[in-house]
Amino acid sequence: MPSRRELIRMTDGEIRRYLEGQRRIILITNGPDGLPHPVPMNYGLDDAGRILITSFSKSQKVKNLERDPRATLLVESGVRYQELQAVIVYADAEIVRDIDAIRQGMSLMRADSALTAGMSAAMDEQIRESLAKRVLLRFTPFRFVSWDHGKLGDKY
Repeated sequence: MPSRRELIRMTDGEIRRYLEGQRRIILITNGPDGLPHPVPMNYGLDDAGRILITSFSKSQKVKNLERDPRATLLVESGVRYQELQAVIVYADAEIVRDIDAIRQGMSLMRADSALTAGMSAAMDEQIRESLAKRVLLRFTPFRFVSWDHGKLGDKY
């Protein structure tokens, strides 16, 4: 008889669909003092299943990844117990400084449609100008931990 842990684990396809359906991820890097440095970020996925995030090159998260390229990422959802879903991603980070790659990565990110729908031409120009100050963080997963309590039905 399978354990509860085995019953709620997502398949690779379910993990991919779940990540594709979400917008915000918690990126956790190793801070300079050895403590975790968690930050919420918008993200996207490329065709290879890598997680893409952009950030300013001088941010603390980028400094942390320059020092230690390992990261943990978390996406979670649900309010009631039977709705809880989450994916923890253990990944190696690559810092990409190529402007075309940054622009391509930004196009794959799930920005808030309410924000981007009302974006003025000046705001759009400001984003384009910021590309020179940005990097693309590309995370290649090497392990997943996942759960979907909806798989238990009404059983606790």
